[in-house]
Amino acid sequence: MLGFLKGDPKKKLQKEYEAKLQKALHAQRNGDLRTHGTLMEEAEKIYAELQKMDKE
Repeated sequence: MLGFLKGDPKKKLQKEYEAKLQKALHAQRNGDLRTHGTLMEEAEKIYAELQKMDKE
């Protein structure tokens, strides 16, 4: 009934993906390559979920 009040899960994942990329960029610039790698791996998992949602 009030479906328009519910958040869009794809939009939420997109924001989370962009935030991970931003954090990874800052980690790389600060020379923390281990954290950069971890954040990029997490971002790739989120991106895979986004791609899966696009196919459905």
